[in-house]
Amino acid sequence: MVNTQRQARSNKIRPTVFDRVFNVINITLITLVLLLVAYPLLYVVSVSFSDPILVSSGRVLLLPKGFTLEGYQKIFESTEIWRSFFNSVRYTLIGTALNIVMTVMAAYPLSRRGLAGRRFLLLVMTFAMYFSGGMIPAFLVVKLLGLYNTFWALVIPGAISTYNMIVMRSFFESSIPEELHDAANIDGCDDYQYLLKILLPLSKPVLAVMVLFYGTGHWNAFFNAIIYLRNAADYPLQVVLRNILLKNVLSENMITDFGGAATYSHTAEIIKYGLIIVSSIPMLAVYPFVQKHFVKGVMIGSIKG
Repeated sequence: MVNTQRQARSNKIRPTVFDRVFNVINITLITLVLLLVAYPLLYVVSVSFSDPILVSSGRVLLLPKGFTLEGYQKIFESTEIWRSFFNSVRYTLIGTALNIVMTVMAAYPLSRRGLAGRRFLLLVMTFAMYFSGGMIPAFLVVKLLGLYNTFWALVIPGAISTYNMIVMRSFFESSIPEELHDAANIDGCDDYQYLLKILLPLSKPVLAVMVLFYGTGHWNAFFNAIIYLRNAADYPLQVVLRNILLKNVLSENMITDFGGAATYSHTAEIIKYGLIIVSSIPMLAVYPFVQKHFVKGVMIGSIKG
């Protein structure tokens, strides 16, 4: 027994000098990338909790200085920010639900080998994914359909993503045996019952991935709101954040909420960075619940497709 263990140890492949150098280079590069990614995130958090005077003078480099919650207090007191926040929640929940329904309704028939012309349909959808009409035709369609300056203008035009539909179709084809559908038909199960009672419960990984993809897209979207919405009361949070960060534009209500123009100019930086943190929290809170399905759904739906 002892001799066997010694022989196994001696038979182990010892790393060469080249392997050790390669590992050191890899670890060094990974550490540098980690620092490049982590520092901006840590800086944003630090500034949001720091004294505005120290931030303006450039004395906040890594950790918070002059700890204060003044920025967050003003953010949470702003009625316009709260309104835009709930607008984003509404757009995200309803838009994601519609996306999932439409994607499933398109992916399931295209995954059935008996569907006539499914390759042609998939070709047309893929072609439209790469070649679109552009922004002006899309705007004219939205306006002629009566969706301009309405809630549905942010939901219906992007009701389905061809790429996500292809990923889901590939998942259905590669992960759900065809024999399962045949067995369900023998037991008297039609296509609707098979989809709702058998297929979807077995497709939790790819559904979780779709929820994360679509939900993140809706939460971060701002361009469509700028184009299709005129009423500022319907703006999502990202539009308000964009106006503050890039254009440094505040509405009269926000100036009042922040205590006047003089007060806002005093705490402008920490309000901006605090709003970035607030707008990121919902997606960070949702991700852990879908993380266990995320890698499996992406790998199965994309590689095998």
